[in-house]
Amino acid sequence: MRKWLRLLGVLLCSLTPLAAQDIDSSPSLKGRSVSTIADQISDASERAAFLDLFRQAPPADMLGRAKGFLIRFPQSAFLAQAYEVAARANFDLEKYESGLDDARKSLALLPENPLLLVAVADVEAREGLNQTAVEHAEEALDDLDRFAAPSSVKEHDWPDVKRRLKASAHFSKGRAWLQQALGLSAGEKRDQLLKTSEASLDRAQQLNSADSETSYLLGLARLMSGEPSRAASDFAMVYRRGGEIAPKARESLRAIYKLLYPRSDLPFETFVQQAQARWTSRAQTSSGDPAQPSRTTYKQSAYFGSASCRACHADIYKQWSQSGMSKMFRPYAAENVLGDFKNNNDFYLADEVEYRSDKLTITRSPQPALFARMVIRSDHHYFDILQSDHQWHTYPVDYTIGSKFQQAYATKLPNGEIHVFPIQYNLLEKQWVNFWKTIDGPGSERADPRSWEKLDSSTSYQALCAVCHTSQLRNVKGAGFDAKHLEFNEPGIDCEMCHGPSADHVLEATANEYHPKPPLTPPVNFHAIDHRKFVAICAQCHMQSAIRKPGPAGELNYSSAGDFFTTGIREPFVEFSRKGFYKDGRFRQTTFIVEALERSQCFKKGAVSCGTCHNPHAHDSASNPTSLKFRDNPDQMCTGCHTQFQDSARAAEHSHHSASSEGSRCVSCHMPRIMDALLFRARYHQMDDIPNADMTRRFGQDESPNACLLCHQSKDADWVQQQLSAWRSVAVSRK
Repeated sequence: MRKWLRLLGVLLCSLTPLAAQDIDSSPSLKGRSVSTIADQISDASERAAFLDLFRQAPPADMLGRAKGFLIRFPQSAFLAQAYEVAARANFDLEKYESGLDDARKSLALLPENPLLLVAVADVEAREGLNQTAVEHAEEALDDLDRFAAPSSVKEHDWPDVKRRLKASAHFSKGRAWLQQALGLSAGEKRDQLLKTSEASLDRAQQLNSADSETSYLLGLARLMSGEPSRAASDFAMVYRRGGEIAPKARESLRAIYKLLYPRSDLPFETFVQQAQARWTSRAQTSSGDPAQPSRTTYKQSAYFGSASCRACHADIYKQWSQSGMSKMFRPYAAENVLGDFKNNNDFYLADEVEYRSDKLTITRSPQPALFARMVIRSDHHYFDILQSDHQWHTYPVDYTIGSKFQQAYATKLPNGEIHVFPIQYNLLEKQWVNFWKTIDGPGSERADPRSWEKLDSSTSYQALCAVCHTSQLRNVKGAGFDAKHLEFNEPGIDCEMCHGPSADHVLEATANEYHPKPPLTPPVNFHAIDHRKFVAICAQCHMQSAIRKPGPAGELNYSSAGDFFTTGIREPFVEFSRKGFYKDGRFRQTTFIVEALERSQCFKKGAVSCGTCHNPHAHDSASNPTSLKFRDNPDQMCTGCHTQFQDSARAAEHSHHSASSEGSRCVSCHMPRIMDALLFRARYHQMDDIPNADMTRRFGQDESPNACLLCHQSKDADWVQQQLSAWRSVAVSRK
């Protein structure tokens, strides 16, 4: 493995990973260290062994600790980290096959790990595993652009670390493509591989011009492409720097010198000097970063509000106004309140609440302590809360939040701050619940209802909820999530959050002057944009990991420059509370629904977007709360692309279930109901999810739910493995 990657591994393993971001709150660049990851480990011996993994030691010792952890705690929620430490130690010991095996096991649990992916791609390219090296390098580059720095890397170090990581990823791609080209005879395919290799190596050199190995390989690629003069420049720089590769570079220079000047009296050193000068000149004119395109800017006045859409789009406006998006946050109206404020309207502090495996369990305390009573007085709804002064304090309900599965309530203080009551009403369970306690990790302030009376950031609507429940949220002082200075254009999710600022369009329509525009220019034409942009617009609210960074005018959930929607960096998944994930690495909470979709090949290599399956303008939102396009024939969501399964016989042969049975539905196996939503199970959105008996055998059905066992509840993981093995045997025999 390359020397710099070894040094990076030392850096990463010497620092304990920090932060455990609560689920369903808005990450920001400030305050990312809520607690250490180790604090989530309740078993003292496991916690000590986990922390020991990151204490720097010789590679053999690091490997021994990692393997010991894996043996002692085979069902830990932190196996990805242990496998990563083992992989890096094996790489340092030059046990590449074992290292790659450990790395694959780590990436199976946490695929979005660019720091490990770069090291893996480097080793795979070294070992001649060219195709997988390219794939892992490209994944690493994608993740480096998507995610913020891991908390194990100091913020001021990250730009340089990220640059070097990108350089190494491009180097691995270039090396892999060059090796593929070396195995081919002259021809168009070989020429294309050499061109692609040269482009990657050139990018690696731009990012890290001091790396001699990159320059040497770039010289080889150019020499094979019939560019001896340019190759000589690369070899000359390597030769002048000295080091391990310098003698090989000198040999290459000698060969080129004889080729270009067979009878010349030009001294060899002069030839080298001229070649080096050309390299320096080229490096000075080469830009390290691609040119940025010009950016459209939008003023606050460009947003006219949803009412401006009504006149021309009356039917769509009506459908939107009846949708869950418009009802995400509404000023109080008695008819909109769905909770029980008359009968089952008491909440007791000492009651234990747990939601696990699709079941809500409330254990009543033998010594109940009444905390809140939800009541109606003079035709208005109120929360009466018994606070630490032993007095009842009354707060009016000024806003409702949500309308389909669960409803929360908020009150507005005289200073303008809006605070969300700690108790919510679940419509499916017909219960008042402390919802935060069911999803937050240990130590969560908002999960303790007694925190309410402080009326601070833990209960602030503006700071915690508004970014996904209101439209065009901004800090009028130009800062971040300071509850005292936040404003929004509209409650709920309005037309312009998805389609962009409407001013120009409204003015054109008023004047009957229509001008051609690109599909992404507001109002967005969702039928014409690519699937990644489509999902990015939905991700404004449906992506848990998005880090909210204020814009130049204080914008918090939209942008005034470039695309109107935010596409910022994300919190690394490893730094969230483990309550958001199953131990097998899959997402547990629906707040990660976009992240789950992005893991699927349907998204990565296909063109699947949210709009493939969902229609936000559906006519039947009351009876179709998830806005499915094909709720009566769900297979259409898949067979639109996988057309071979439109034939029911082919589908039954593939599913090994009767064509009319639930087991033959595509979503039953590939999108099982395993994501925790609002105290019910939603479908997993990594659409190519496949039942994995090994994971379920290791972690159990609670921590690695198997789609087969959701129906066949009397069976176990061994039975699943037998069935899957038998099906594979049948498939092989048919070939």
